[in-house]
Amino acid sequence: MLAVTTGSSRGYCHGLSRRSFVQVGVAGMAAAGLPQVLEARASGREAGGPAKDTAVILLWLDGGPGHLDLYDLKPEAPAEYRGIWRPIRTTVPGIEISELFPRQATMADRFSLIRSLHHDNGDHFTAAHYLLTGRGGPNGSNTAGRNPSVGAIAARQCGPRQPGMPAYAAVPYASSVGLRPGYFGGSYLGPQWNPFETDGDPAAANFQVRNLVPPAGFTLGRLSDRMGLRRALDAVRRQVDASGMASAMDRFQAEAYDLVTSPAARQAFDLSLEPAAVRDRYGRSGFGQSTLLARRLVEAGSTFVTVHSGGWDHHWDLEAGMKNRLPEVDAAVAALLTDLAERGQLDRVMVVLCGEFSRTPKMNDGGNGGPPLSKGTPGRDHWGHAMFALVAGGGIKGGRVVGSTDARGERPRDRPLTPFDLHATIYHVLGADPRAHFLDHAGRPVPAVDSGSVISELF
Repeated sequence: MLAVTTGSSRGYCHGLSRRSFVQVGVAGMAAAGLPQVLEARASGREAGGPAKDTAVILLWLDGGPGHLDLYDLKPEAPAEYRGIWRPIRTTVPGIEISELFPRQATMADRFSLIRSLHHDNGDHFTAAHYLLTGRGGPNGSNTAGRNPSVGAIAARQCGPRQPGMPAYAAVPYASSVGLRPGYFGGSYLGPQWNPFETDGDPAAANFQVRNLVPPAGFTLGRLSDRMGLRRALDAVRRQVDASGMASAMDRFQAEAYDLVTSPAARQAFDLSLEPAAVRDRYGRSGFGQSTLLARRLVEAGSTFVTVHSGGWDHHWDLEAGMKNRLPEVDAAVAALLTDLAERGQLDRVMVVLCGEFSRTPKMNDGGNGGPPLSKGTPGRDHWGHAMFALVAGGGIKGGRVVGSTDARGERPRDRPLTPFDLHATIYHVLGADPRAHFLDHAGRPVPAVDSGSVISELF
């Protein structure tokens, strides 16, 4: 058989029995009103996708990168705020970034910076849920996700840009604060809207994407016959299954079959087809090669691809952490923007770089509650009151800075923006409808975005 591994899963609807789920659903319909429910069903249906042929690559820095160490340095602030590194000039007058970003500094006209993003929460789980779904809810005591991610909604509305490619993919995996797929998942849209995960290390010499090769002894003809037989045998099960898992498995199987039988899909996932010079440009790190693979996927027809980079929770030893991480980011971002531009893809592919929150503007003493420096050199703690996002492509103009923070980088000084605004901008690029409603587990219609608007300065 052809199997697709989806990772562990909890009971449907957070442990509710089928009977209680039906009761909650009826209560939700009564509270929302039948017209709103019917409208939500209609607006949430796939309608063949919009006319746009755009895509998004989300470079996710899991753990929280500090804005004062990357894209919003404060050289005039007191030493304990401005940190270790100095800003350097870029090709755009007035825009300065970290000295550890020399390659990006040469192409600041290709990206823009949002410096006034905030959600005011310092809990990893709440913050990640805000950034990835546009809503709060989970916390360190109750980490369960409550809403679908921006990627899942985009995939549901837009579908893939080319047949045979997964609409939503994660390289090498989808992970938010250690949860897989965590807040990247489909939530009440159903597990069929979770991202396709490549797994493995794209920088490894023997890297292969799972499930892209037919099982041993199977020709594509035999595989097709077996799929047809399975569909026939599963017909009764699909008719009686009220949990939604049957339709989810149908989608998993269809996507797996498309990937195995599509030469274009198998080719898109094959990094060995890239020239060595291009792979070197991205950096031979896992993050660099994952970013290159993401470029290949959106070029082949995926709509939303996430790239994971972990290890950004630097409460201490910030200096060592940044020296390791920032050169990887510099190489990957610079190579991606260059590559997209050279291949004529930058106008159709939006790139977003961010994490769940930032770090405290004032550095700590390296003790983490113990004696100073007992944990190593100083670091920064959690901070959701001011953070950054780098954005580029998909029609976004480069060389711009939206918003600013105060003299010590503690809070937005002007043009404060929220994850709602960032999501509205992503949906705008993709041609997805932010007003579309989807029914949650209780049967209530929930809009893709509660509030917020397109960040017009970027266009």
